[in-house]
Amino acid sequence: MELSQIIEEAVLRNASDIHITAGIPPVVRVSGELIRLGDQRLLPEDTERIANQIFEIAGYKNVLSERGEVDFSFSVPQKGRFRSNIYKQRGSIAIAIRLIPMDVPDISTLNIPDAIINLWSKNRGLVLVTGPTGVGKSTTLAALIDVINERRNCHIITLEDPVEYLHRHKNGIISQREIGTDSRSFGNALRAALREDPDVIMIGEMRDTETMSIALTAAETGHLVFGTLHTMGASKTIDRIVDSFPDSQQQQVRVQLASVLQAVVTQQLLPSRDSMIPAFEIMMCTHAISNLIREGKTHQIDNMIQTGGRYGMQTMDGYLLTLYKKGFISQEDLLTYAFDPEMIQKLL
Repeated sequence: MELSQIIEEAVLRNASDIHITAGIPPVVRVSGELIRLGDQRLLPEDTERIANQIFEIAGYKNVLSERGEVDFSFSVPQKGRFRSNIYKQRGSIAIAIRLIPMDVPDISTLNIPDAIINLWSKNRGLVLVTGPTGVGKSTTLAALIDVINERRNCHIITLEDPVEYLHRHKNGIISQREIGTDSRSFGNALRAALREDPDVIMIGEMRDTETMSIALTAAETGHLVFGTLHTMGASKTIDRIVDSFPDSQQQQVRVQLASVLQAVVTQQLLPSRDSMIPAFEIMMCTHAISNLIREGKTHQIDNMIQTGGRYGMQTMDGYLLTLYKKGFISQEDLLTYAFDPEMIQKLL
């Protein structure tokens, strides 16, 4: 199959991802399930040809021989935008492609709780959206950024690898920088962003200690900073950030986090009938939680989330249980995605 045929089939099936690998037919992911497109296995020369087509469409230099893998986005007229990762495996080229809607989704269509949506109104501080790859963190952040862009007269800078959703200037102005194309690294781009008169900064991924440190400084100096981490749960997220720093700096990082953190949102994506539905843990950084962070008592944060409903807080397992009781997810998925499946089992 040609690239155009694969993309057309993926769009028709409303797929979220495409996998192109030698030895099997092209594969698309639909509602979480992998589906093969036909029976014809791709040869190594097929995957190389398709990769070269993607490089040409994107106008991106083929640097596979130097790096072994490369990330970038590309567009196909009338079909959409796509985020691609082209990489080497077992001596041949493989490709993973994420389908991205042409327009930033309206946040009201994403089943996102009001407590998360209302974060747009924060003027300063740090908001973290966490969870594994492929659960919709980028979509949640893009929708939040769109709300800010629409409602606030401000300068927004996004740092992404690669740029996914394309934002238009609305009430605010927005600058989107792609790592590897517009800047060498998240750290460099974030350091530069502080000199570009930003009000809001969105960091696509807080990968290293340098980026985390600058993000904390940016939040301390009066900016609203959004970032993502591949962690599960608020307490583990805070521990992950603190543990990334040398022992001699960890107490200072706790103090910084306690003063700037606004919220930690952990997201999962579950199959629901013919589509997917998000589930969230929401931690709002109250005065009591700030004290726990400062004192290194993050193990007590889960209890604070359980009792923090009046602040918009929500445990992941409580959220999943509500989805199950409303008939949106199966009991099997409830237990699979729960943080504490044994406790959930007792409640059924």
